[in-house]
Amino acid sequence: MSKATNLKRRDFLLSVSLGGAGAAAAVVAGKSAMETKAGSKAEDGARGQGYQVSEHVRNYYRTTRV
Repeated sequence: MSKATNLKRRDFLLSVSLGGAGAAAAVVAGKSAMETKAGSKAEDGARGQGYQVSEHVRNYYRTTRV
């Protein structure tokens, strides 16, 4: 194998790894933006409408007892 072939392989592997890192960074940045938007909507909406025990929830708990 010649030295030029080794350099081409190294350049290829370097570009693949940098591309993967860039894609991962884009995904993380996109998730952060989505979380920020979701957080602002939650603050704008009515408060106190979180978890509520209803008949359907009681039925689920009843069916999962061991």
